[in-house]
Amino acid sequence: MRPDPCIADPRFARSFDAVAAQYATARPGYPPALFDTLEELAGRPLRGAHVVDVGAGTGIATALLADRGAHVIAVEPGPGMGAQLKARLPDVPLVRGLGDALPLRNACADLITYAQAWHWTDPRRSLPEALRVLRPGGALALWWNVPDPDVPWAAEQERRLGARLPGYHAHGVTGEAPQIIDRLVPGLGPVHRRLHWTRHVPLDVHLAHLGSRSYFATLGPERSAPVLADERVHLLRQFPDGIVEEAYAVDVTVVLRSA
Repeated sequence: MRPDPCIADPRFARSFDAVAAQYATARPGYPPALFDTLEELAGRPLRGAHVVDVGAGTGIATALLADRGAHVIAVEPGPGMGAQLKARLPDVPLVRGLGDALPLRNACADLITYAQAWHWTDPRRSLPEALRVLRPGGALALWWNVPDPDVPWAAEQERRLGARLPGYHAHGVTGEAPQIIDRLVPGLGPVHRRLHWTRHVPLDVHLAHLGSRSYFATLGPERSAPVLADERVHLLRQFPDGIVEEAYAVDVTVVLRSA
């Protein structure tokens, strides 16, 4: 059977445990404007909300949701990623599970979130599962940090990596999420927003961030090292002081479950 183009190769999803510590220290967070947008589109504050963060990884989004006063349950299948999350957030309940079959009861969540994670699911399964677990009037929120295509150096880096790494970014759904949702469950009316933000990090942190991506993790250190070494040369031309201004667009889609 021909693979569905919206479903990522599970080999990439399983790669993160090998780079879990690197992922935890080098991956970017999310800007406050994202959580303001979630509250606006969901029609309720995060404070006091019962949130299920699916594909929680090392807890980057989980921690920020908790900081906004949400009661968060993290769902994560990877033992290495989960271990990083528990070390960081020992008081947050962690459930081993997949978005395609959430080990949670019906109508128990005000908000279900996927930060950098929905593309690892089969939307034909994960969307009905989210709707099952959401309370009436609850919301499903999907978001991704992506290199900002409007920033020339970031766009050029993506072109270099795409030319050198077969399949690079072939599996992301980012801005396509509303169309996928509409196709699977017509009438939900997903809303999409794109936000822009930046962070300044040392060059080594930026390269560690690149190395934590699934495409590099599946290559292994020996094959990925030359690519990252070349990126160091390119980036030092752009940022000679060794501080990289990473530029991101956050693609966020929110769906409301009817009351």
